[in-house]
Amino acid sequence: MNEFETRIINIDVDKIRRRLIEINATKVKEENQINDIYDFSDRRLIKAKGYARIRIVEDLLNNSTHYYMTTKKMLSQEIYKVMEENETEILDAKAGENIFKSLGLELVQSIKKYRESYKYKNTLIEIDINDKSFCPFPYIEIETNNDKELEEVVSLLGYTLKDTTSKTIYEILKDFNGFKPES
Repeated sequence: MNEFETRIINIDVDKIRRRLIEINATKVKEENQINDIYDFSDRRLIKAKGYARIRIVEDLLNNSTHYYMTTKKMLSQEIYKVMEENETEILDAKAGENIFKSLGLELVQSIKKYRESYKYKNTLIEIDINDKSFCPFPYIEIETNNDKELEEVVSLLGYTLKDTTSKTIYEILKDFNGFKPES
């Protein structure tokens, strides 16, 4: 499935939460995540602005744990990112890790984050607060399959498209402080 995605960085989390309540967005997720990023030794997936991932989700709303195996590939990076995403829920993280390793991928990075997700129409608005050692500021990700609805949500949150970025998190962090991903 293709999705339109953009980020607004260095947000005021409380202000965004209040605005989401005002526009009647529904809270659909509250979770702690561990995102294990996999790539080949030559980093060809990340260099092509994609990746393979195993995500471990501690669902705080439903007191459960889930595991997801995902691949993402950037298709376009104009006003917003257009990503091809393939994802499936798996029974345990180790099985996914073993599949990736059997394909020749290796663990590149493990990223911990807290995420709250809200639904507005067909759009997901996600507040991400990463482990400070990875990303020192909170941001929102807006994901949808409708670019007009993406623009509507950006506006409802009090921003314009000029406030958004289609950059990957690694590009944002590099711009922010010369950050370089582990290799």
